[in-house]
Amino acid sequence: MNNKSGNILIIDDDEDILFSARLLLKQYYSIVRIEKNPEQIPAILKENHYDVILLDMNFCGNTTTGVEGFYWLKKILELNPKAVVIHITAFGNIDIAVKAIKEGATDFVLKPWQNEQLLATVSSAMKLSESKQEIDHLLSRQKQLSSDIEKEFHDIVGISGEMQKVFNTIQKVAKTEANILILGENGTGKELIARAIHHQSARNKEIFLSVDMGAISESLFESEFFGYVKGAFTDAKEDRAGRFEVASGGTLFLDEIGNLTFNLQVKLLTALQNRQITRLGSTISKKIDIRLICATNLPYEELISEKRFRQDLLYRVNTIEIHLPPLRKRYEDIPLIVDHFINIYCKKYNKSMKKISTQALSKLMQYHWPGNIRELQHMIERVVIMSDSETLHPEDFYFSSKDVKDEESVFDNYHLEETEKMLIIKAISLHGGNLTKAAKELGLTRASLYRRLEKYGL
Repeated sequence: MNNKSGNILIIDDDEDILFSARLLLKQYYSIVRIEKNPEQIPAILKENHYDVILLDMNFCGNTTTGVEGFYWLKKILELNPKAVVIHITAFGNIDIAVKAIKEGATDFVLKPWQNEQLLATVSSAMKLSESKQEIDHLLSRQKQLSSDIEKEFHDIVGISGEMQKVFNTIQKVAKTEANILILGENGTGKELIARAIHHQSARNKEIFLSVDMGAISESLFESEFFGYVKGAFTDAKEDRAGRFEVASGGTLFLDEIGNLTFNLQVKLLTALQNRQITRLGSTISKKIDIRLICATNLPYEELISEKRFRQDLLYRVNTIEIHLPPLRKRYEDIPLIVDHFINIYCKKYNKSMKKISTQALSKLMQYHWPGNIRELQHMIERVVIMSDSETLHPEDFYFSSKDVKDEESVFDNYHLEETEKMLIIKAISLHGGNLTKAAKELGLTRASLYRRLEKYGL
């Protein structure tokens, strides 16, 4: 104990004990407070943090039962569940010592003590207190980091009617235990939707485990999902829990479930129906408790008709379906998504905050985005890294010629209202939200434009 640090609180009704303990410990710790009246404990703990508390077991005359000590131990732990408390008493026996530890005390010291023994006990308790504080710090830091990651990289951005339908569905189903099937093209954010459901569910304090079904080979499926015991096969050198066990209590997200072979679908269905699994090499069944969310970019109707996907498994996984629209069906969200990713990557790469010109935004809104939001995200990241200007211009965004459509071909159909809606969105974006200029561009009065904005929910 070279460095003089740490706060100690000693509570005892014997003044001689208080002063002698303080005299000894003051040599090694920065603050050593003594208190004769245990009724002062709540007020003292509100005033300051104490790394170690030495607490007498008996305060009333000749009482030797330790009842008072246990009472104040309970009070201390109510005020600070992580408090490190050492009980001290002149009437110790093994039963009281065991009870003290069970009640939450860290250690037990008998009076009179040897100085070396007391110093060693307090030193060990101080290390325990420091470890608890470090763990709390790491947990808080991890929680904050997770919160930041969720906030910056996993927000689902969208004001379009299509996305509002998705948000409404999430609100309705998140609190239930219903199995969810998320349908959508690659890059539309299926995992983000799954995470959003998990975070709004009753399981949000438990694990969210994501598994890419397309990345797991048929030979490894059982060991990965059911786990195994030591010796189950050549390389099984220790027991290992599978994905079902790990996710139990939380949410299991099976991405691209349509890639699962017919044979493996049977094994998955059996586990889901029985709500239990058996590790490879074992005969003991283990119950599993998971919220299941699946996703696929494949048309499951075709898979079923072609006998590539079991209909009974489909019934099991799609109590509720959520259809994620491709980015080309929600162009009105592009300005928001672009701003979202510009903010993220300017912060990530310590760049001054950038703006995007109306011409550049118009260019992005004319592109058909086959890779959806993932493609847009990667493009924004690349441009933020490479651009030295505070404003992003059309020439900063490069599309290969085979991927660029003519301006007219942005629209997937010739439905008059859909076309009008898209033109309005495009005009407003082109003029940076200036409705007067947008109305002029469209050949409308401001009043006519307002009526159309209300009509299309823009």
